[in-house]
Amino acid sequence: MRMLSAAAVVVLLTVPAYAQTPNINLMPELTSKSPEEKEQDAIKDRAYKDSLKKIPDAKASSDPWGNVRSTEAPKATTQAKKGKTGTTSQ
Repeated sequence: MRMLSAAAVVVLLTVPAYAQTPNINLMPELTSKSPEEKEQDAIKDRAYKDSLKKIPDAKASSDPWGNVRSTEAPKATTQAKKGKTGTTSQ
């Protein structure tokens, strides 16, 4: 009786997990393109590449805070900062 109830619990717990797995087809039907479709794709690719060549190069920086920041490097301090160390000197 105990074995039967344990098997029923296992089955009841695995059924929802099994139902959540997606149905994935790893080998879809492969369709080949006709020569006309390949030619149309080549024309579209050429038009796309030509349109990319027409885009001008960005010459100015698009940094809105560029004039607020200083262009100089921060000055390094030569002296170490003295602070509390938590120890007492004797």
